[in-house]
Amino acid sequence: MVVQTTPTPPRVAACYHFVVRPVQIAEGQRCVAPRRTPGVGKVTTATFHPTRPLSLTMRTITNGARTLALQLLRFALVQARCCAFAVALMGGMAVSRLLPPLPVARYDLLLAYGVLLTGVGFLLGWETRREVAVVAVCHVLGLAFELVKVQVGSWSYPEPGLAKIAGVPLYGGFMYAAVGSYVCRSWRLMDLSLTGYRARATAVLAVGLYVNFLSHHWLPDLRWPLGVLLLAATCGTWVHYTVGPRRHRMPLALAFVLIGFFLWLAENIATYFGAWTYPTQLHGWQPVPVTKWISWALLISVTFVICGTRRHTAARRDRPLSTRDAGTGPPPVPEESVPEEPVRG
Repeated sequence: MVVQTTPTPPRVAACYHFVVRPVQIAEGQRCVAPRRTPGVGKVTTATFHPTRPLSLTMRTITNGARTLALQLLRFALVQARCCAFAVALMGGMAVSRLLPPLPVARYDLLLAYGVLLTGVGFLLGWETRREVAVVAVCHVLGLAFELVKVQVGSWSYPEPGLAKIAGVPLYGGFMYAAVGSYVCRSWRLMDLSLTGYRARATAVLAVGLYVNFLSHHWLPDLRWPLGVLLLAATCGTWVHYTVGPRRHRMPLALAFVLIGFFLWLAENIATYFGAWTYPTQLHGWQPVPVTKWISWALLISVTFVICGTRRHTAARRDRPLSTRDAGTGPPPVPEESVPEEPVRG
């Protein structure tokens, strides 16, 4: 006897599409997943908890606050590294104030300390060879600035010293060199880049501000009109920088204001230790007027142009031709795609 059998059809996995419709669920009510057709899979049930969205929100806020605190800590640490030369210079000023009388004048001792600090910083990798040249330019421009300001009585260096020209000790240029060192190290350690940067307009206005701060003793003071023009020239200019694994950005004008504020704080510390003296401090230390904050916020543009023009030009030269327009730049780097790399110095 022959038995005929019907072949079993092969089993085919089904593909299901679920449509989620908004429903209102009362507290304690059970919700069931959409009904499935026969096939693979299980029907799962879940109980609605009204406090679960709140716990998820609190967890999100906690994680965000932890990430923000970690980024702020990283930013503070990298800023401390950028200020290495300036902090060491200020420390030398403070220590020299506490030393007993020496056969060498304090200003001459600070000059030798500044030269030694520059050499040690280069050997330690704080600055590259080109950055040392940029810092030297800042030193020379700072000395020229000091020569005019001391002659008109804006401030003075009352202590004696052999290495002085027209009442200005040669170490006075190291304060401006420290600002140049900070900008150069920030550019390298934080991988700075600019978008929307108007290099020529910013450079012309920076030169105009530098000349105005010297000439306003005899000619009309144009710092406010020049400041407004600088704000207009930097409008839309963004500074992109790296902190840890993330990429951030900041308006260039805001960066000038923040740097000017910390330079004003540093000036208060320096005058407290007798680095130089304002007329209001001849009979005892007094805080530096807040108006100096505005002056530093404008003057930092000079240092930024000196330190940043070469780097920005090199970055534009390495970019594709389609992104070399004055108002454009490469697309910002995604936050997660910037690896953490150890930086020397």
